[in-house]
Amino acid sequence: MMRRGGRGIVGTVARTAVIAGTATAVSNRVSDRHYNKAAEQQQAQMADQAALQNQQDMEQMQSQMQAMQTQQLQAATSPPDLTAKLKQLAELNASGVLSDQEFAAAKAKLLS
Repeated sequence: MMRRGGRGIVGTVARTAVIAGTATAVSNRVSDRHYNKAAEQQQAQMADQAALQNQQDMEQMQSQMQAMQTQQLQAATSPPDLTAKLKQLAELNASGVLSDQEFAAAKAKLLS
């Protein structure tokens, strides 16, 4: 039997297999690149979010520290509420917990 100037069926099948294999390999590589790029973008986005959260946490902690320092400074510099303490001593005296002498001594101590 004579072949017509072509490759024949086996050659055509082999050529088709090579082309299909190459196309599959190229397609897989493109898919891998796309997947890797998406994963890198997701990791970068997560890192950015973590950095932003850390920055916000630090700012919140700093504001809390400033508020605490302000409160401590105010507590250290503000004079005690003399009127409230005198009322408390008078109540203790009236209820009999403090004697008149103890009340007078505590009152003199507060006023000095």
